[in-house]
Amino acid sequence: MQQQQWRGGHEKRETNQHVFGIRAVLEAIDSGKEIESLFVQRGLGGALFLELKEVLRRHGITYQQVPIEKLNRMTRKNHQGVIAVISPITYQRTEDLVPAIYERGEVPLLLILDGVTDVRNLGAIARTAECAGVHALILPKKGSAEINPDAIKTSAGALFKINVCREDSLVKTVRFLQDSGIQLVACTEKTAENLYQLDYTGPTALVLGSEEYGISDELIRIADHLAKIPMTGSIASLNVSVSAGVVLYEAVRQRLAI
Repeated sequence: MQQQQWRGGHEKRETNQHVFGIRAVLEAIDSGKEIESLFVQRGLGGALFLELKEVLRRHGITYQQVPIEKLNRMTRKNHQGVIAVISPITYQRTEDLVPAIYERGEVPLLLILDGVTDVRNLGAIARTAECAGVHALILPKKGSAEINPDAIKTSAGALFKINVCREDSLVKTVRFLQDSGIQLVACTEKTAENLYQLDYTGPTALVLGSEEYGISDELIRIADHLAKIPMTGSIASLNVSVSAGVVLYEAVRQRLAI
């Protein structure tokens, strides 16, 4: 599978676009556009909205019910109670991506972000991941930062180059990865084992959690290994994007040494 390509310089690239109105949103979904987020006026009804709800259900697209004032702040156009934000990237499927990595004779290196909600952290992580040769970022559909112009700018275009997968359930995705021979390493302070004691030369998926809540307990329980970044200072944690750089480049160091 080809990674998405981004050409620098002065070439204009697509950023998040707003689509207004029920029919326009239906057409966007039908044409295969990626819906980053969807806002629906509270109390909206009617046959056309019921049709939209059914289409959203079939495609697994969630929406937020918001007051009309929020929609009016987003646009002065006639939004008819519905505004969709279209993603500037095309998401990949983990189940398609992993076999393709193996078929190319490469050793998978994946990065799972569990609950990283700051768009600038997401962009910074994507930039580091692309530089480190990560095959894909894996994000949850719910509880993750949007890929918007701020994230893309912070990533220096890396979000146009690296594969990004957005999954309904990280637990199911992790189970698939483990069944595919990929070890899951959860980066957490809840362990005595530090990251330099582990072997990352084999197929590996690294998990990073939010700065506020860390990695979910369920992912911690099913991880093959837990690893922490050793620290000697008085501050207990690093910024998540810095943590990503530390862990990823230990994997790079080990792989280059083979």
